Amino acid sequence: MARPLTGRAFIDSLRDGRDVFFNGERIDDVAAHPAFRNSARSMARLYDALHDPAHQSALTCATDTGNGGYTHRYFRHARNADDLVAQQEAIASWARLTYGWMGRTPDYKASIMNTLDVNAGYYGAHADNARQWHKLAQETVPFMNHALANPPIDRARPEQAQDVYIHIDEETDGGLVISGAKVVATSAAFTHYTFLSHHAGIARSDKSRAVMFFTPMNAPGLKLICRNSYEYQAAQASSPFDAPLSSRFDENDAILILDRVFVPWENVLSHGTDAMPPDFPTASGFMHGTSFHGCTRFAVKLDFLTGLLSKALHVTSGDEFRGNQVMLGEVIALRHMFWSLANTMARQPDRWVHGAVLPNLHAALAYRALAPDAYGRIKEIVHKIVASALIYLPSSTRDFDNPEIDRYLSRYVRGSNGIGHRERIKLMKLMWDAVGSEFAGRHELYERNYMGSHEEIKVHLQAMASADGSLAQMTDLVDQCLADYDEHGWVNPVWQTP
Repeated sequence: MARPLTGRAFIDSLRDGRDVFFNGERIDDVAAHPAFRNSARSMARLYDALHDPAHQSALTCATDTGNGGYTHRYFRHARNADDLVAQQEAIASWARLTYGWMGRTPDYKASIMNTLDVNAGYYGAHADNARQWHKLAQETVPFMNHALANPPIDRARPEQAQDVYIHIDEETDGGLVISGAKVVATSAAFTHYTFLSHHAGIARSDKSRAVMFFTPMNAPGLKLICRNSYEYQAAQASSPFDAPLSSRFDENDAILILDRVFVPWENVLSHGTDAMPPDFPTASGFMHGTSFHGCTRFAVKLDFLTGLLSKALHVTSGDEFRGNQVMLGEVIALRHMFWSLANTMARQPDRWVHGAVLPNLHAALAYRALAPDAYGRIKEIVHKIVASALIYLPSSTRDFDNPEIDRYLSRYVRGSNGIGHRERIKLMKLMWDAVGSEFAGRHELYERNYMGSHEEIKVHLQAMASADGSLAQMTDLVDQCLADYDEHGWVNPVWQTP
Protein backbone atom coordinates (compact mmCIF):
# COMPACT_ATOMS: atom_id res chain seq x y z
CA MET A 1 0.00 0.00 0.00
CA ALA A 2 1.18 3.52 -0.82
CA ARG A 3 -0.53 5.03 2.19
CA PRO A 4 -2.02 3.99 5.54
CA LEU A 5 -5.55 2.77 6.12
CA THR A 6 -8.53 5.11 5.85
CA GLY A 7 -11.30 5.07 8.44
CA ARG A 8 -13.55 3.08 6.15
CA ALA A 9 -10.81 0.56 5.44
CA PHE A 10 -10.16 0.25 9.17
CA ILE A 11 -13.81 -0.55 9.90
CA ASP A 12 -13.86 -3.11 7.08
CA SER A 13 -10.64 -4.69 8.36
CA LEU A 14 -12.35 -5.69 11.61
CA ARG A 15 -14.68 -8.02 9.70
CA ASP A 16 -12.09 -10.75 9.40
CA GLY A 17 -13.60 -13.68 11.28
CA ARG A 18 -11.91 -12.95 14.62
CA ASP A 19 -13.23 -14.70 17.74
CA VAL A 20 -14.47 -11.98 20.09
CA PHE A 21 -16.81 -12.98 22.92
CA PHE A 22 -19.05 -10.64 24.88
CA ASN A 23 -22.01 -11.23 27.14
CA GLY A 24 -22.05 -14.98 26.50
CA GLU A 25 -21.94 -14.88 22.72
CA ARG A 26 -19.51 -14.63 19.84
CA ILE A 27 -19.64 -11.25 18.11
CA ASP A 28 -19.99 -11.64 14.34
CA ASP A 29 -19.22 -7.99 13.52
CA VAL A 30 -17.31 -5.96 16.09
CA ALA A 31 -17.72 -2.78 14.06
CA ALA A 32 -21.53 -3.04 14.17
CA HIS A 33 -22.14 -4.39 17.67
CA PRO A 34 -23.48 -1.83 20.22
CA ALA A 35 -20.73 -2.82 22.67
CA PHE A 36 -17.99 -1.72 20.27
CA ARG A 37 -19.28 0.26 17.30
CA ASN A 38 -18.71 3.86 18.47
CA SER A 39 -15.30 3.11 19.95
CA ALA A 40 -14.38 1.55 16.60
CA ARG A 41 -15.54 4.72 14.91
CA SER A 42 -13.44 6.82 17.25
CA MET A 43 -10.44 4.85 16.00
CA ALA A 44 -11.60 5.20 12.40
CA ARG A 45 -11.67 8.95 12.92
CA LEU A 46 -7.96 8.86 13.71
CA TYR A 47 -7.21 7.01 10.47
CA ASP A 48 -9.29 9.50 8.48
CA ALA A 49 -7.27 12.34 10.02
CA LEU A 50 -4.15 10.91 8.33
CA HIS A 51 -5.77 11.76 4.99
CA ASP A 52 -7.39 15.06 6.01
CA PRO A 53 -5.48 18.16 4.80
CA ALA A 54 -6.41 19.92 8.05
CA HIS A 55 -4.41 17.37 10.07
CA GLN A 56 -2.05 15.79 7.56
CA SER A 57 0.94 18.10 7.94
CA ALA A 58 1.06 17.61 11.72
CA LEU A 59 0.35 13.88 11.62
CA THR A 60 2.27 12.51 8.66
CA CYS A 61 5.62 12.40 6.90
CA ALA A 62 7.05 10.49 3.95
CA THR A 63 7.93 6.84 4.48
CA ASP A 64 11.57 5.76 4.26
CA THR A 65 10.76 2.26 2.98
CA GLY A 66 10.84 3.13 -0.71
CA ASN A 67 7.11 2.68 -1.32
CA GLY A 68 6.60 6.37 -2.09
CA GLY A 69 3.85 6.79 0.50
CA TYR A 70 3.41 8.56 3.80
CA THR A 71 2.92 7.42 7.37
CA HIS A 72 2.13 8.65 10.85
CA ARG A 73 5.26 10.47 12.04
CA TYR A 74 5.74 8.22 15.05
CA PHE A 75 6.14 5.15 12.85
CA ARG A 76 9.59 6.35 11.71
CA HIS A 77 12.60 6.38 14.01
CA ALA A 78 13.92 9.78 15.05
CA ARG A 79 17.36 11.09 14.07
CA ASN A 80 17.37 14.25 16.18
CA ALA A 81 15.37 16.39 18.59
CA ASP A 82 13.48 18.07 15.74
CA ASP A 83 12.14 14.67 14.65
CA LEU A 84 10.99 13.94 18.20
CA VAL A 85 9.30 17.34 18.53
CA ALA A 86 7.38 16.64 15.30
CA GLN A 87 6.46 13.17 16.57
CA GLN A 88 5.25 14.66 19.84
CA GLU A 89 2.91 16.99 17.96
CA ALA A 90 1.61 14.06 15.91
CA ILE A 91 0.91 12.06 19.07
CA ALA A 92 -0.80 15.05 20.69
CA SER A 93 -2.86 15.78 17.56
CA TRP A 94 -4.31 12.27 17.57
CA ALA A 95 -4.83 12.39 21.34
CA ARG A 96 -6.83 15.61 21.07
CA LEU A 97 -9.32 13.84 18.78
CA THR A 98 -10.26 11.65 21.75
CA TYR A 99 -9.56 14.35 24.38
CA GLY A 100 -6.82 12.10 25.79
CA TRP A 101 -9.27 9.34 26.77
CA MET A 102 -7.94 6.61 24.47
CA GLY A 103 -4.47 5.55 25.55
CA ARG A 104 -3.84 2.59 23.26
CA THR A 105 -4.31 4.20 19.88
CA PRO A 106 -2.29 2.78 16.94
CA ASP A 107 0.64 5.13 17.57
CA TYR A 108 1.18 3.60 21.04
CA LYS A 109 2.66 0.47 19.47
CA ALA A 110 4.71 2.62 17.12
CA SER A 111 6.91 2.93 20.21
CA ILE A 112 8.43 -0.44 19.36
CA MET A 113 7.58 -0.73 15.68
CA ASN A 114 9.57 2.39 14.80
CA THR A 115 12.73 0.81 16.28
CA LEU A 116 12.66 -2.52 14.46
CA ASP A 117 14.66 -1.48 11.40
CA VAL A 118 17.40 0.72 12.87
CA ASN A 119 17.82 -1.72 15.79
CA ALA A 120 17.23 -4.94 13.82
CA GLY A 121 20.57 -6.42 14.86
CA TYR A 122 19.32 -6.57 18.45
CA TYR A 123 17.05 -9.46 17.40
CA GLY A 124 19.91 -11.62 16.16
CA ALA A 125 18.77 -14.46 13.90
CA HIS A 126 15.36 -12.77 13.58
CA ALA A 127 16.71 -9.42 12.37
CA ASP A 128 15.08 -9.77 8.95
CA ASN A 129 11.74 -10.40 10.62
CA ALA A 130 12.16 -7.17 12.57
CA ARG A 131 12.88 -5.26 9.36
CA GLN A 132 9.81 -6.69 7.59
CA TRP A 133 7.50 -5.87 10.49
CA HIS A 134 8.90 -2.34 10.56
CA LYS A 135 8.14 -1.98 6.84
CA LEU A 136 4.59 -3.32 7.23
CA ALA A 137 3.91 -1.04 10.21
CA GLN A 138 5.28 2.10 8.59
CA GLU A 139 3.48 1.67 5.29
CA THR A 140 0.02 0.66 6.56
CA VAL A 141 -0.09 2.01 10.16
CA PRO A 142 -1.84 -1.10 11.50
CA PHE A 143 -3.50 -1.11 14.90
CA MET A 144 -1.61 -3.38 17.31
CA ASN A 145 -2.14 -4.29 20.92
CA HIS A 146 0.36 -5.86 23.25
CA ALA A 147 -0.06 -8.16 26.24
CA LEU A 148 3.07 -8.64 28.35
CA ALA A 149 1.75 -9.29 31.86
CA ASN A 150 0.73 -12.74 33.05
CA PRO A 151 -2.78 -13.37 34.40
CA PRO A 152 -3.13 -12.77 38.17
CA ILE A 153 -3.33 -16.50 38.92
CA ASP A 154 -1.26 -17.96 41.80
CA ARG A 155 0.96 -14.88 41.93
CA ALA A 156 2.75 -16.17 45.02
CA ARG A 157 3.17 -19.64 43.46
CA PRO A 158 3.78 -19.11 39.73
CA GLU A 159 5.04 -22.67 39.36
CA GLN A 160 1.44 -23.78 39.93
CA ALA A 161 0.17 -21.66 37.03
CA GLN A 162 2.39 -23.02 34.27
CA ASP A 163 -0.63 -24.12 32.26
CA VAL A 164 -1.93 -20.53 32.31
CA TYR A 165 1.12 -18.64 31.00
CA ILE A 166 1.89 -18.34 27.28
CA HIS A 167 4.12 -21.26 26.31
CA ILE A 168 5.31 -23.21 23.27
CA ASP A 169 3.40 -26.45 22.76
CA GLU A 170 5.56 -27.62 19.88
CA GLU A 171 8.04 -26.49 17.26
CA THR A 172 7.63 -27.32 13.58
CA ASP A 173 9.57 -26.58 10.42
CA GLY A 174 7.11 -23.78 9.68
CA GLY A 175 6.86 -22.19 13.11
CA LEU A 176 5.61 -22.55 16.66
CA VAL A 177 2.36 -23.79 18.18
CA ILE A 178 1.56 -21.65 21.24
CA SER A 179 -1.05 -21.78 24.02
CA GLY A 180 -1.82 -19.78 27.16
CA ALA A 181 -3.34 -16.49 28.29
CA LYS A 182 -2.29 -12.89 28.78
CA VAL A 183 -3.68 -9.85 30.59
CA VAL A 184 -4.92 -7.31 29.84
CA ALA A 185 -5.27 -6.86 26.08
CA THR A 186 -6.51 -3.27 25.91
CA SER A 187 -8.51 -2.42 22.77
CA ALA A 188 -7.66 -5.88 21.41
CA ALA A 189 -11.08 -6.32 19.81
CA PHE A 190 -10.27 -3.41 17.46
CA THR A 191 -6.68 -4.34 16.60
CA HIS A 192 -5.07 -6.16 13.68
CA TYR A 193 -2.19 -7.86 15.52
CA THR A 194 -1.02 -8.59 19.03
CA PHE A 195 2.57 -8.47 20.27
CA LEU A 196 3.31 -11.06 22.97
CA SER A 197 6.30 -11.71 25.18
CA HIS A 198 7.27 -12.48 28.78
CA HIS A 199 9.29 -10.51 31.26
CA ALA A 200 12.93 -11.52 30.94
CA GLY A 201 13.11 -13.46 34.21
CA ILE A 202 10.37 -15.89 33.19
CA ALA A 203 11.50 -16.17 29.58
CA ARG A 204 15.14 -16.91 30.39
CA SER A 205 14.32 -19.55 33.01
CA ASP A 206 12.02 -21.70 30.88
CA LYS A 207 12.65 -22.67 27.26
CA SER A 208 8.94 -23.14 26.56
CA ARG A 209 8.32 -19.48 27.45
CA ALA A 210 11.34 -17.97 25.72
CA VAL A 211 9.50 -16.44 22.78
CA MET A 212 8.56 -12.99 21.50
CA PHE A 213 6.22 -12.78 18.51
CA PHE A 214 3.35 -11.15 16.61
CA THR A 215 0.12 -12.84 15.60
CA PRO A 216 -2.93 -11.57 13.70
CA MET A 217 -6.16 -11.22 15.68
CA ASN A 218 -8.02 -13.62 13.40
CA ALA A 219 -5.46 -16.42 13.82
CA PRO A 220 -7.25 -19.76 14.37
CA GLY A 221 -7.30 -20.50 18.08
CA LEU A 222 -6.93 -16.88 19.26
CA LYS A 223 -9.85 -15.89 21.53
CA LEU A 224 -10.82 -12.61 23.18
CA ILE A 225 -13.16 -12.73 26.18
CA CYS A 226 -14.11 -9.09 26.75
CA ARG A 227 -14.94 -7.34 29.99
CA ASN A 228 -18.17 -5.43 30.40
CA SER A 229 -18.65 -2.71 27.81
CA TYR A 230 -19.30 0.80 29.10
CA GLU A 231 -20.36 1.78 25.60
CA TYR A 232 -22.98 -0.99 25.71
CA GLN A 233 -24.21 0.17 29.11
CA ALA A 234 -24.52 3.73 27.83
CA ALA A 235 -26.42 2.61 24.72
CA GLN A 236 -28.86 0.56 26.80
CA ALA A 237 -29.54 2.98 29.64
CA SER A 238 -28.71 6.50 28.61
CA SER A 239 -27.78 8.86 25.78
CA PRO A 240 -24.59 10.56 24.59
CA PHE A 241 -25.68 13.59 26.67
CA ASP A 242 -25.61 11.43 29.81
CA ALA A 243 -22.42 9.45 29.01
CA PRO A 244 -20.40 11.50 26.50
CA LEU A 245 -17.06 9.75 27.13
CA SER A 246 -17.95 6.15 27.91
CA SER A 247 -20.35 5.89 24.96
CA ARG A 248 -17.56 6.45 22.38
CA PHE A 249 -14.09 6.07 23.97
CA ASP A 250 -14.32 2.69 25.73
CA GLU A 251 -11.06 0.81 25.07
CA ASN A 252 -12.51 -2.57 25.88
CA ASP A 253 -10.02 -4.77 27.73
CA ALA A 254 -10.00 -8.51 27.12
CA ILE A 255 -8.65 -11.79 28.40
CA LEU A 256 -6.45 -12.90 25.50
CA ILE A 257 -6.28 -16.67 25.03
CA LEU A 258 -4.17 -18.67 22.59
CA ASP A 259 -5.43 -22.23 22.07
CA ARG A 260 -2.73 -23.89 19.97
CA VAL A 261 -2.21 -20.86 17.75
CA PHE A 262 0.27 -21.43 14.93
CA VAL A 263 2.91 -18.68 14.70
CA PRO A 264 5.06 -18.86 11.54
CA TRP A 265 8.77 -18.19 11.95
CA GLU A 266 8.53 -14.88 10.09
CA ASN A 267 6.35 -13.52 12.94
CA VAL A 268 8.93 -14.35 15.64
CA LEU A 269 11.31 -11.71 17.06
CA SER A 270 13.08 -13.88 19.62
CA HIS A 271 13.14 -17.57 20.49
CA GLY A 272 15.19 -19.60 22.94
CA THR A 273 16.56 -18.76 26.37
CA ASP A 274 19.94 -17.77 24.96
CA ALA A 275 18.34 -15.41 22.47
CA MET A 276 15.84 -13.72 24.80
CA PRO A 277 17.16 -10.21 25.52
CA PRO A 278 17.28 -9.61 29.29
CA ASP A 279 17.25 -5.84 28.91
CA PHE A 280 14.42 -5.58 26.38
CA PRO A 281 12.48 -2.62 27.90
CA THR A 282 15.43 -0.23 27.70
CA ALA A 283 17.75 -1.70 25.06
CA SER A 284 14.95 -2.01 22.51
CA GLY A 285 13.78 1.56 23.10
CA PHE A 286 10.38 0.26 24.21
CA MET A 287 10.37 2.01 27.59
CA HIS A 288 11.55 5.31 26.13
CA GLY A 289 8.94 5.17 23.37
CA THR A 290 5.90 4.03 25.34
CA SER A 291 6.61 6.62 28.04
CA PHE A 292 6.96 9.37 25.42
CA HIS A 293 3.64 8.47 23.88
CA GLY A 294 2.01 7.93 27.27
CA CYS A 295 3.21 11.20 28.78
CA THR A 296 2.15 13.24 25.75
CA ARG A 297 -1.29 11.64 25.71
CA PHE A 298 -1.55 12.05 29.50
CA ALA A 299 -0.71 15.74 29.20
CA VAL A 300 -3.52 16.18 26.65
CA LYS A 301 -5.88 14.40 29.04
CA LEU A 302 -4.82 16.77 31.83
CA ASP A 303 -5.53 19.72 29.50
CA PHE A 304 -9.06 18.37 29.20
CA LEU A 305 -9.53 17.64 32.92
CA THR A 306 -8.12 21.01 33.95
CA GLY A 307 -10.41 22.86 31.57
CA LEU A 308 -13.38 20.76 32.67
CA LEU A 309 -12.67 21.42 36.36
CA SER A 310 -12.40 25.15 35.72
CA LYS A 311 -15.77 25.19 33.95
CA ALA A 312 -17.40 23.00 36.62
CA LEU A 313 -16.33 25.44 39.34
CA HIS A 314 -17.55 28.40 37.31
CA VAL A 315 -21.00 26.92 36.73
CA THR A 316 -21.54 26.72 40.51
CA SER A 317 -19.52 29.92 41.30
CA GLY A 318 -17.17 27.68 43.27
CA ASP A 319 -14.30 29.39 41.45
CA GLU A 320 -14.74 32.42 43.72
CA PHE A 321 -13.48 30.56 46.82
CA ARG A 322 -9.79 30.90 47.59
CA GLY A 323 -9.43 27.26 48.66
CA ASN A 324 -10.87 26.05 45.36
CA GLN A 325 -8.59 28.40 43.43
CA VAL A 326 -5.61 26.92 45.29
CA MET A 327 -6.60 23.35 44.41
CA LEU A 328 -7.29 24.26 40.78
CA GLY A 329 -3.81 25.81 40.78
CA GLU A 330 -2.38 22.48 41.94
CA VAL A 331 -4.07 20.71 39.04
CA ILE A 332 -2.70 23.30 36.62
CA ALA A 333 0.79 22.77 38.09
CA LEU A 334 0.52 19.01 37.52
CA ARG A 335 -0.59 19.68 33.96
CA HIS A 336 2.45 21.92 33.44
CA MET A 337 4.77 19.30 34.93
CA PHE A 338 3.73 16.50 32.60
CA TRP A 339 3.92 18.73 29.54
CA SER A 340 7.42 19.70 30.71
CA LEU A 341 8.42 16.04 31.05
CA ALA A 342 7.08 15.27 27.57
CA ASN A 343 8.92 18.30 26.17
CA THR A 344 12.15 17.20 27.84
CA MET A 345 11.81 13.72 26.34
CA ALA A 346 11.63 15.32 22.91
CA ARG A 347 14.12 18.17 23.23
CA GLN A 348 16.88 16.40 25.19
CA PRO A 349 17.02 12.98 23.50
CA ASP A 350 19.32 10.10 24.32
CA ARG A 351 21.80 9.07 21.62
CA TRP A 352 21.16 5.52 20.42
CA VAL A 353 22.26 3.18 17.60
CA HIS A 354 23.21 4.06 14.00
CA GLY A 355 22.60 7.78 14.45
CA ALA A 356 19.11 7.37 15.89
CA VAL A 357 17.88 9.00 19.08
CA LEU A 358 15.37 7.96 21.75
CA PRO A 359 13.21 10.11 24.04
CA ASN A 360 15.03 11.12 27.22
CA LEU A 361 14.96 8.16 29.60
CA HIS A 362 15.27 10.14 32.85
CA ALA A 363 12.14 12.14 32.00
CA ALA A 364 10.42 8.95 30.88
CA LEU A 365 11.13 7.25 34.21
CA ALA A 366 9.91 10.32 36.11
CA TYR A 367 6.64 10.20 34.17
CA ARG A 368 6.20 6.48 34.93
CA ALA A 369 6.76 7.05 38.64
CA LEU A 370 4.73 10.23 39.11
CA ALA A 371 1.70 9.96 36.80
CA PRO A 372 -0.21 7.25 38.73
CA ASP A 373 -0.29 9.25 41.97
CA ALA A 374 -0.89 12.52 40.12
CA TYR A 375 -4.00 11.12 38.47
CA GLY A 376 -5.35 9.92 41.80
CA ARG A 377 -4.65 13.32 43.31
CA ILE A 378 -6.54 15.13 40.54
CA LYS A 379 -9.58 12.91 41.06
CA GLU A 380 -9.38 13.59 44.80
CA ILE A 381 -9.33 17.34 44.17
CA VAL A 382 -12.37 17.12 41.87
CA HIS A 383 -14.27 15.17 44.52
CA LYS A 384 -13.37 17.75 47.17
CA ILE A 385 -14.13 20.97 45.36
CA VAL A 386 -16.92 20.01 42.95
CA ALA A 387 -18.43 17.87 45.70
CA SER A 388 -22.21 17.27 45.63
CA ALA A 389 -22.57 19.11 42.33
CA LEU A 390 -21.24 15.91 40.73
CA ILE A 391 -24.44 14.03 41.61
CA TYR A 392 -26.97 16.86 41.94
CA LEU A 393 -28.28 15.73 38.57
CA PRO A 394 -31.41 14.27 36.96
CA SER A 395 -31.34 10.69 35.70
CA SER A 396 -31.31 11.37 31.96
CA THR A 397 -32.24 13.70 29.14
CA ARG A 398 -35.76 12.23 29.23
CA ASP A 399 -36.41 14.52 32.20
CA PHE A 400 -36.13 17.49 29.84
CA ASP A 401 -38.95 16.06 27.75
CA ASN A 402 -41.38 16.14 30.67
CA PRO A 403 -42.55 19.75 31.12
CA GLU A 404 -43.46 19.16 34.76
CA ILE A 405 -39.91 18.00 35.58
CA ASP A 406 -38.14 20.45 33.31
CA ARG A 407 -39.70 23.52 34.94
CA TYR A 408 -38.34 22.39 38.30
CA LEU A 409 -34.94 21.68 36.83
CA SER A 410 -34.79 25.11 35.22
CA ARG A 411 -35.26 26.70 38.65
CA TYR A 412 -33.50 24.37 41.07
CA VAL A 413 -30.59 23.11 38.95
CA ARG A 414 -29.78 26.35 37.17
CA GLY A 415 -26.16 27.35 36.81
CA SER A 416 -24.37 30.37 38.19
CA ASN A 417 -23.15 33.27 36.06
CA GLY A 418 -26.23 33.24 33.83
CA ILE A 419 -25.73 29.62 32.76
CA GLY A 420 -28.95 27.69 32.09
CA HIS A 421 -29.89 24.37 33.69
CA ARG A 422 -29.36 22.29 30.57
CA GLU A 423 -25.85 23.61 30.04
CA ARG A 424 -25.02 23.05 33.72
CA ILE A 425 -26.39 19.49 33.64
CA LYS A 426 -24.55 18.74 30.40
CA LEU A 427 -21.27 19.92 31.91
CA MET A 428 -21.73 17.98 35.15
CA LYS A 429 -22.72 14.81 33.29
CA LEU A 430 -19.43 15.08 31.42
CA MET A 431 -17.56 15.58 34.70
CA TRP A 432 -19.29 12.55 36.26
CA ASP A 433 -18.36 10.38 33.28
CA ALA A 434 -14.75 11.58 33.68
CA VAL A 435 -14.34 10.98 37.43
CA GLY A 436 -17.35 9.12 38.87
CA SER A 437 -18.69 6.52 36.45
CA GLU A 438 -17.54 2.92 36.02
CA PHE A 439 -15.73 4.14 32.91
CA ALA A 440 -13.91 6.67 35.11
CA GLY A 441 -13.00 3.99 37.63
CA ARG A 442 -11.44 1.88 34.92
CA HIS A 443 -9.44 4.90 33.74
CA GLU A 444 -7.96 5.45 37.17
CA LEU A 445 -6.99 1.77 37.32
CA TYR A 446 -5.41 2.12 33.86
CA GLU A 447 -3.43 5.27 34.65
CA ARG A 448 -2.18 3.76 37.91
CA ASN A 449 -1.07 0.40 36.53
CA TYR A 450 -0.50 0.31 32.79
CA MET A 451 3.19 1.23 33.04
CA GLY A 452 3.83 -1.40 35.74
CA SER A 453 3.03 -2.08 39.37
CA HIS A 454 3.27 0.76 41.87
CA GLU A 455 6.49 -0.74 43.29
CA GLU A 456 8.10 -1.73 40.01
CA ILE A 457 7.92 1.71 38.42
CA LYS A 458 9.77 3.25 41.38
CA VAL A 459 12.21 0.53 42.34
CA HIS A 460 13.58 0.67 38.77
CA LEU A 461 14.67 4.25 39.31
CA GLN A 462 17.41 3.40 41.80
CA ALA A 463 18.71 0.48 39.76
CA MET A 464 18.78 2.47 36.53
CA ALA A 465 20.33 5.53 38.18
CA SER A 466 23.10 3.26 39.47
CA ALA A 467 23.58 1.71 36.03
CA ASP A 468 23.76 4.95 34.05
CA GLY A 469 26.02 6.75 36.52
CA SER A 470 23.57 9.48 37.50
CA LEU A 471 23.29 8.25 41.11
CA ALA A 472 27.09 8.32 41.35
CA GLN A 473 27.05 11.95 40.23
CA MET A 474 24.61 12.74 43.01
CA THR A 475 26.64 10.98 45.70
CA ASP A 476 29.83 12.56 44.33
CA LEU A 477 28.29 15.95 44.98
CA VAL A 478 27.74 14.97 48.61
CA ASP A 479 31.32 13.67 48.83
CA GLN A 480 32.59 17.02 47.59
CA CYS A 481 30.70 18.74 50.38
CA LEU A 482 32.04 16.30 52.99
CA ALA A 483 35.59 16.90 51.75
CA ASP A 484 35.30 20.63 52.49
CA TYR A 485 35.77 20.08 56.23
CA ASP A 486 36.84 17.66 58.95
CA GLU A 487 36.65 17.56 62.75
CA HIS A 488 39.33 20.29 63.00
CA GLY A 489 37.61 22.80 60.71
CA TRP A 490 37.59 23.78 57.05
CA VAL A 491 39.86 21.78 54.74
CA ASN A 492 38.96 23.84 51.71
CA PRO A 493 40.94 27.13 51.96
CA VAL A 494 38.01 29.11 50.55
CA TRP A 495 36.58 29.30 54.08
CA GLN A 496 38.32 30.39 57.28
CA THR A 497 38.20 28.20 60.36
CA PRO A 498 37.21 30.18 63.49
